[in-house]
Amino acid sequence: MKKVTINNITMPAIGIGTWNMGDVAVKRSAEIKAIQDEINAGARAIDTAEMYGNGRSERLVGEAIKPFDRHDLFLIDKVLPSNAGKAKLEHSLDQSLKAVGTDYFDLYLLHWRGSIPLAETVNELERVKKAGKIKAWGVSNFDVADMEELWKLQDGTNCVANEDLYNLDRRGIEYDLLPLMKQHQLPLIAYSPLAEADTLSGTLYTNPVIKEIAANHQVGVQQIMLAWVLRIENVLAIPKSGNPEHAMANFNAGEIDLSDDEILALQKEFPTPTKKEPLAVI
Repeated sequence: MKKVTINNITMPAIGIGTWNMGDVAVKRSAEIKAIQDEINAGARAIDTAEMYGNGRSERLVGEAIKPFDRHDLFLIDKVLPSNAGKAKLEHSLDQSLKAVGTDYFDLYLLHWRGSIPLAETVNELERVKKAGKIKAWGVSNFDVADMEELWKLQDGTNCVANEDLYNLDRRGIEYDLLPLMKQHQLPLIAYSPLAEADTLSGTLYTNPVIKEIAANHQVGVQQIMLAWVLRIENVLAIPKSGNPEHAMANFNAGEIDLSDDEILALQKEFPTPTKKEPLAVI
């Protein structure tokens, strides 16, 4: 199983995404089972946010993790930019902690840039960290200019991760952001590594190259997409699945090693960007 280390915690490089989970009552039991099955298999990181269903995802996570030892989990939550200042951040954090049913988050992210000054957000993140409500903080949907601005701030280098969209369909961060993060040894949390079930372009699940590689490994195309994301070091992929069988297949993708020839074939089919692209977000 491929591993990633964030804030000195080493864990499987496949985590559990929860965007859009908890929104449909009839799916709830299957979604909880999917999360629990992955944890039982060894998954440690679970990613949620106050924005996801206005807290419904957080409450689903809270219910799913009740049978487990909290210290065996790496819980990631996110604060909305409108709540990321002195007036609201700690209140938002407290509400999220209550929804998930925990005393602390292992990682708390600024979900994206907003109108509140970044320095104010960093100050608040440092304050709640010292209070023990979070173990570490990071950012999400940050590009090169955002990271450079952050690192210039007092305590800005305490950021331990950046969560961005990354998959075969969206490779823009490889041009300059990933090299910069590698230089600073900053881990990437890759969201939507399955391109939102291939809804971003609709070209991945039926691609003959991906299908051939999947057949060679006797897995689905989704697992090859995840294995491709994990071909580079210091990455935590957080695919979402409310289907227990699919969730387990996603987690097991961390065991797949693509050959050099397979990586080259995917490179030819989905080339690395040759110029700066706007940061992909959804």
